[in-house]
Amino acid sequence: MVFKRLLGSLGVGGPTVDTVLDPGAARPGGALTGQVHLEGGQSDFDIEHITLELVARVEAEHGEGESEGVVTFERFTVGGGFRLAAALRHSVPFTVTLPWETPITELYGQHLGIVLGVRTELAVAGARDKGDLDQLSVAPLPVQEAILEAFGQLGFGFRSADLEYGHIAGTGQRLPFYQEIELTPAPQYAHQVNEIEVTFLAGPGGVEVVLEADKRGGLFSGGHDAVSRFAVGLHDARDWNAEVDAWVRQLVERRAGSGHHGQHGGHAHGGYGHGAPYAGHDSHGHDGHHRGGPGVGTAVAAGAAGLAVGVVGGMVAAEVVDEVGDFFEGDEEDEG
Repeated sequence: MVFKRLLGSLGVGGPTVDTVLDPGAARPGGALTGQVHLEGGQSDFDIEHITLELVARVEAEHGEGESEGVVTFERFTVGGGFRLAAALRHSVPFTVTLPWETPITELYGQHLGIVLGVRTELAVAGARDKGDLDQLSVAPLPVQEAILEAFGQLGFGFRSADLEYGHIAGTGQRLPFYQEIELTPAPQYAHQVNEIEVTFLAGPGGVEVVLEADKRGGLFSGGHDAVSRFAVGLHDARDWNAEVDAWVRQLVERRAGSGHHGQHGGHAHGGYGHGAPYAGHDSHGHDGHHRGGPGVGTAVAAGAAGLAVGVVGGMVAAEVVDEVGDFFEGDEEDEG
């Protein structure tokens, strides 16, 4: 076991920490398990608390364009209140529950370009140090996977995925950001839309599916965005191909002007709101701000396996790994 030295506020000679997550991807609303391994320093230390932070690389819009930053979206205290003797090794097992809106980072084992991490904060003698950062992998809920698989079987392709800072108006969104999964249109819709964006807002009672179509403009009319929302249960069993196709048809056939640019209005079909809207941002801008990112260059293969992310030219996996490495290294440099 290689322990990472804390060189920040705790100083050289302090305890070291290494958090190890159990193998396999977690799921939104599900358990995240692992162990925090500690090794005592040159003398005895009182461990006040051990805290895990869930962090995400998020895009934000501002007056000068776009920027990226790290957002902490959940904190868990998993231990503390004990003395760690010099040079002694001690492990603290933990089980925490992920927020229901935790973004999806992979589909069928393939990275989507979303970067999440688990950062460990150790408080010793009044000093705090964020000394360990580990990649967090999250697979979709079964109903989310079924909906994405239906998109693939209908001929939609994966373009990219990102996290946007802000709030989707009219929803029960609780996190300060939301995930967009951008799909290229199926052939039967290619003349009507440029892309379809899918956002899942899960909760204990179900999933709110927000669809946005970036519509193509005609000769005498500009393109615009149209938005619709649909509610599904966590364990719904439906003909998802037919259901998703009906959603898309409704979305692209809506009358011009019913989808307001800059806000997720749309039609609410039921709903599983589970909290007051986040007060920080109440709009969702779509002024062509989506960047390519590591998801560009991927395709969705539809077939017996459903929606699967295919790598074109062998580049995507390497780009995702590079971004994960940059995220963790940069964050540790900032904190250290």
